[in-house]
Amino acid sequence: MSTTDDDADGTPAMTYTRLGDTGLEVSRLCLGCMNFGSGEPWMMGDRDASVDLIHEALDLGINFLDTANVYSAGESEEIVGDAVASADRDELVLATKVYFDMHDGPNGGGLSRKHILDQAEASLDRLDTDYIDLYQIHRWDDDTPIEETLAALDHLVESGRVRYIGASTMTAYRFTKALYTSDVEDYSRFTCMQPEYNAVDRHEEANLLPVCAGEGVGVIPWSPLAGGFLTGKYERDSQPEAGLRADADEYTADRFTEENWAVLDAVRAVAAERAATPAQVALAWLLHRDVVDAPIIGPRTSEHLRENAGAVGVDLTDAEVARIAEPKTPRWPAPGKD
Repeated sequence: MSTTDDDADGTPAMTYTRLGDTGLEVSRLCLGCMNFGSGEPWMMGDRDASVDLIHEALDLGINFLDTANVYSAGESEEIVGDAVASADRDELVLATKVYFDMHDGPNGGGLSRKHILDQAEASLDRLDTDYIDLYQIHRWDDDTPIEETLAALDHLVESGRVRYIGASTMTAYRFTKALYTSDVEDYSRFTCMQPEYNAVDRHEEANLLPVCAGEGVGVIPWSPLAGGFLTGKYERDSQPEAGLRADADEYTADRFTEENWAVLDAVRAVAAERAATPAQVALAWLLHRDVVDAPIIGPRTSEHLRENAGAVGVDLTDAEVARIAEPKTPRWPAPGKD
């Protein structure tokens, strides 16, 4: 595993790993780009500030950026494209996703060959790049045969428009079926999975993560801080502040359980003992999981970005990892998320 040098303000050096069983080298933290745009009140809105934050992430050694065509109807991809225009493209790993509706009417969404190929070209234009490093299906499409989806993705790889393909958020049965179909039909294989995973949302330990570990598939968890819950900004008697993303998050209320508060208590205790923040400890807990390659962080400020980046310097012991994990029993499906 390689590293960069420590930042001038003491932010630990970024470290790098291979994505699953591939040779692709990615930073241990992936910059999630959903915040960059104006589609929701909690997004950054300011285009220049978004570009500046991406530049700061690149300066910290983060070379892995994840967006999607649907984020602010393509605006996020445009912002990412602007921000990386002057960066070393050979070092960057740009990831985006396809599935959700991009327009009304027929063929506006899904994973048909038509929609995938059309949206890949649109994403390439918005990102202002000749190729996408990691192209992911955002969800499973019950209305399109997986063979058609995989054939379209394989075509993009063979044509050089896409380097690797990945998936996000599905049942282990469906993901295994996709991997098996790729093997049988000699299509490009999913090399990466993007599941919801953090110290309180651990349902994927009973679903996708064993498949990923067994098949050498990289894992880049979304919501690594549980919608802000694991930053410690909430108390047992608090409610999400109106206008914030957590207020609109359909899962926030489900996280306010005694079991989850017990996890947060452990995170806070470890953070206090290590002179770290709860967010850093929660991210470090994920980085300690063998199956995880790069949690997807979603900072909206420079302070949050640097705080998150500091997690790579928090080396938890096995006892600390177990202490944080102890209050939770992974279950599939998770309540309210089936």
